[in-house]
Amino acid sequence: QVQLVESGGGLVQPGGSLRLSCAASGSILRINAMAWYRQAPGKQRELVATITSGGRINYVDSVKGRFTISRDNAKNTVYLQMNSLKPEDTAVYYCSGNLLLSGSWYSHDYWGQGTQVTVSS
Repeated sequence: QVQLVESGGGLVQPGGSLRLSCAASGSILRINAMAWYRQAPGKQRELVATITSGGRINYVDSVKGRFTISRDNAKNTVYLQMNSLKPEDTAVYYCSGNLLLSGSWYSHDYWGQGTQVTVSS
């Protein structure tokens, strides 16, 4: 059984910072790309940032210069450092990982349960 567990969400004032973490556990042979998505009320889920196993990174334009994605391969963990937060960053944030599991031929995408980020004064 594979689990991706997010943590670090909460309530923060505009201009503040939060650091999200997502730890993958289970019979994992390899983690390929990992990503953070978000979904605001009434909106579609949006890809926020991705990081490949080789460290290549991409961001959605709205977070460039404010958010930083990173990963610790030894801990099977991906992070999202969010600075200069704005009210429009309010959403449920989900992590996703493309994982190859023990006994599997192919890798698949797995999702965490989400963590709420609220930016409000």
